[in-house]
Amino acid sequence: MNRKKPWYYTAFAVSIPVAIICIFAVLPVAWAFITSIKSSAEIHVASVRYWPQHPTLENYVDVFKTTDFVMQFKNSAIVSLSTTVLCVILSVTAAYAFSRFRFRGSKFLRKFFLSSQMFPKVLIIIPLFVIMQGLHLLNTKGSLVLAYSTFSLPYVMYMLIGYFAGIPQELDEAATVDGCSRTAILFKIVLPLAVPGIIATAIYTFIHAWDELMFAVMFTSTAAQRTLPVGLKMYIGEYGIEWGSMCAASLLTSLPVILLFMFLQKFLIAGMTAGGVKG
Repeated sequence: MNRKKPWYYTAFAVSIPVAIICIFAVLPVAWAFITSIKSSAEIHVASVRYWPQHPTLENYVDVFKTTDFVMQFKNSAIVSLSTTVLCVILSVTAAYAFSRFRFRGSKFLRKFFLSSQMFPKVLIIIPLFVIMQGLHLLNTKGSLVLAYSTFSLPYVMYMLIGYFAGIPQELDEAATVDGCSRTAILFKIVLPLAVPGIIATAIYTFIHAWDELMFAVMFTSTAAQRTLPVGLKMYIGEYGIEWGSMCAASLLTSLPVILLFMFLQKFLIAGMTAGGVKG
């Protein structure tokens, strides 16, 4: 017979560790917000001030007036959404094929695609640069979309293979008896059941493309093509760092991802869990 665990067990085993993790995660964001509403005079002081005496939105105004934040936001949105759409379309069709058909070399191909995640970006950035240069895609959004897709697609496809494998194949067989083609089965039966997994992988792809810096620095060279991570890097100068403006721009950059996760977190958790345990 199971005994009820005392309250202090739950406190020390669950509540306190969770509270420490939450504080550890939230504290940098809170400090960035406090810094963003400080004036330059209050930031550069000898002693630390945990709250500004005269809070101001001057740093947020400067971000929009003195930088290309709006254009960079637009570039990041275009690149991230394009990467997400491309990865989802390709991964859905590939994952369905891998989960439903058995052919020679299928297991090897699955492991081969996933093994690409083992290599760091810095290892292949030069070959990718040469490829983009040969395709005349340097300093374009297309180069970023292709580069981001090469890293996101294998992981997204592998996650969806596990999710599709959890959908009973008897549904496919029943639809085949009713005269449905493979395409109709995919779009009318499998995809509606796989919405949580598709949303989860789409969120992963979007966040990865939104936050990526290395490829964005290497493949873009003009202000018209820069994304938000590259724009944040510009606040670090040769002789100093614009802490107030950088913190304000960082919070504005993080806002879309935070909102996206807040509204779609149930799909993310459900999709990642199902895709990770089935296969």
